[in-house]
Amino acid sequence: MLNTIASVVFLIISFLLQSTLFSTFSVAGIVPNLMIIVVASIGFLVGRKYGLLVGFAAGLLMDVFFGSLVGIYALFYMYLGYLNGLFKKILFPNDFKLPIMLIVGSNLIYGHCCYIVFFLLRGDFNYLYYLRKIIIPETVYTTLMACILYPVIQFTFRKIAAHEEKAEEIIG
Repeated sequence: MLNTIASVVFLIISFLLQSTLFSTFSVAGIVPNLMIIVVASIGFLVGRKYGLLVGFAAGLLMDVFFGSLVGIYALFYMYLGYLNGLFKKILFPNDFKLPIMLIVGSNLIYGHCCYIVFFLLRGDFNYLYYLRKIIIPETVYTTLMACILYPVIQFTFRKIAAHEEKAEEIIG
């Protein structure tokens, strides 16, 4: 229950920050993808099924407000949440490199999927331009923001896990 509340709060806050504050302070027209940070972090902190659900919710939120086709972002984020959830078993509690690398990889996958669906299928074959001007700068900006946001998400979900373990000890 607490995981759900925390996930919803992180999704709403990251969505609002991404679509308002960061879009105002964009660097060269690039905004960090905070939703990927939240979905990937929750995926590998909680697990693949939960990551899938959080990714679907994040993608649906993006679809409703920014998507031209409902379901495309939901599909992208859902798969990213699931794929990051696969790494839960090898995530060490104090490891900072693996989560950041997974967020970088998730952003690169997301950028390429967006290129394929929104540009390549429409006949825009200028891949190198898209890579240099959108994918790489967004990945760098998202990575910098992940270094700030991931510890907050990790701390929150660790406290929730500790609280749930303590509650189980009391009950059972």
